[in-house]
Amino acid sequence: MTNILIVGVGGQGTLLASKVLGMLALSAGYDVKVSELHGMAQRGGSVVTHVRFGDAVHAPLIDQGGADIILAFEKLEAARYLNYLKPGGTVIVNDHEILPMPVILGAAAYPDDVMDILKANAGAVYAVDAGELANACGNPRTMNVVLLGALARCMDQPAAAWEAALKSVIKPGFLDVNLAAFARGFAIDLKDQA
Repeated sequence: MTNILIVGVGGQGTLLASKVLGMLALSAGYDVKVSELHGMAQRGGSVVTHVRFGDAVHAPLIDQGGADIILAFEKLEAARYLNYLKPGGTVIVNDHEILPMPVILGAAAYPDDVMDILKANAGAVYAVDAGELANACGNPRTMNVVLLGALARCMDQPAAAWEAALKSVIKPGFLDVNLAAFARGFAIDLKDQA
C-alpha cells in the first residue's frame, strides 16, 4: 500500500495533481482511492487530497501517521499536516509561502522555522522552488506539475507512465507546457534539495 497526502491552498492545482497521480496508479494496475477534503478552497483555504493505491484499498482516507509521502504545495500546509506522516516518511515541499488571513491582517506572524519543523519530524525533506521552474517553462500555474515531477523521483513508475497520465488528464492546449514542467521537476536531483 502506498499512501500520499497532497496538501496546499485553493487554486494551486492540488486536485489536478491528485487526478494525475490516481491515473498513474490505475494504469499501473493498482486499486486506487482518491479522496478530496477542502474548506474554502476558492478563497485560499486548505485543500487536502488522500491518494491511496495498492493491491486492495479498503478505505479512502489515510490514517494519521500513515502517509508515506506528503507532497506540499505550500510550506505552512506541510507543517499543518505533519501528523499524517509516518515515522521516517518523506516530505516534498514547494519552497513557497502563501500568507493566511490572520497573517495578512496582522493578527499572527508567518512562522520562520517551518523548514526546521519539517526536518525535525520527517525522514527526508526535499524543498523545491517549483515557482521558479514553472516560470522557466513560461507558465507559473504549472508549479503543481513541477512538484509531480519531483514526486516521480521518489516512486517506481517510469517517466513515460507519468507522461501518459498527464496526457489523460490535461487538456491538449495546455499539455506541452505541463510536459515541460514535469520534465523540469523530474530532472531535479532531490539529494541537492534536502
